[in-house]
Amino acid sequence: MIQPSLLRKQRVILFILFALILGTIVVGLGLGFSSLSYDRLIPTLFGQGTFKEEFVLFSIRMPRIIITLLAGMALALSGSILQGITRNDLADPGIIGINSGAGVAVTVFFLFFPIDSGAFTYMIPVVAFIGAMLTAFLLYLFAYSKTEGLQPVRLVLIGVGFSMALSGAMIVLISSAERAKVDFIAKWIAGNIWGTDWPFIWALLPWLVVLLPFTLYKANRLNLLGLSEPVAIGVGVSIEKERIVLLITAVALAASAVSVTGGISFIGLMAPHMAKALVGPRNQLFIPVAILIGGWLLMFADTLGRNIMDSAGIPAGIMVALIGAPYFMYLLLKK
Repeated sequence: MIQPSLLRKQRVILFILFALILGTIVVGLGLGFSSLSYDRLIPTLFGQGTFKEEFVLFSIRMPRIIITLLAGMALALSGSILQGITRNDLADPGIIGINSGAGVAVTVFFLFFPIDSGAFTYMIPVVAFIGAMLTAFLLYLFAYSKTEGLQPVRLVLIGVGFSMALSGAMIVLISSAERAKVDFIAKWIAGNIWGTDWPFIWALLPWLVVLLPFTLYKANRLNLLGLSEPVAIGVGVSIEKERIVLLITAVALAASAVSVTGGISFIGLMAPHMAKALVGPRNQLFIPVAILIGGWLLMFADTLGRNIMDSAGIPAGIMVALIGAPYFMYLLLKK
């Protein structure tokens, strides 16, 4: 039974986050190196803008903002699941190597397979999922003990090692590639939002539409997995089965997000922590809050990064890392 006061608090926080996201979207639509004044936003949205205004709004800024919002939500949800199934507050798809596994798969596909421009957008999330899933399987294998089950601290340590090794593998793979392909992979590693067109939104959206309700449906199972294993088994939870299903869900969410945004870390670490600090540790309460925080964080980081320097801007992955790395160190020292 969730206390009515907590539910009211959650609704107020969700409303504030919706308002914050809406405000950031409005600011982001008006900011950039191609002029689009704020008084022209509403007329342009309703088809009364010039060709240039409509092109800037509908072909450049709006798809990018939606992509960062959706990807941030997916990464936050993935981090929330990983922290629940491992009982480790430091778990994040970027930190434990899942994003790097997706990156290696995308690199191999991009460098060595013939690319059909029509299918490329929709193939990338699938390829990233395969790479991330293989990485997650190996992580689980190395961190699992027959006597003690999944060992949370060991998972993070092995994951950090995997992340470093796989990042090195990506550099080795691109060392002899053509210049154009090297530029693409280098931008991917830095977390430069590259999938900034409407087809990438349609490639990412179905994963979130299916897996978000599924995760909320499994929220109570996540609550039980957060308890000690004897307690979870005592109330009838099939621990390994639930962990594997939820791990696949987390991997799919992270892979679909990073396949179009590049190597973004720390969103899945920070958003769940902030949400738990606001509404407590129950998954039914904090997951919706974490999703909105994650979406806003990535959208804000990208909007800030592309406007504080020259036209190239600073990749969103670097902006997030500037915030997230100190936060990770704080959590590491605290735990």
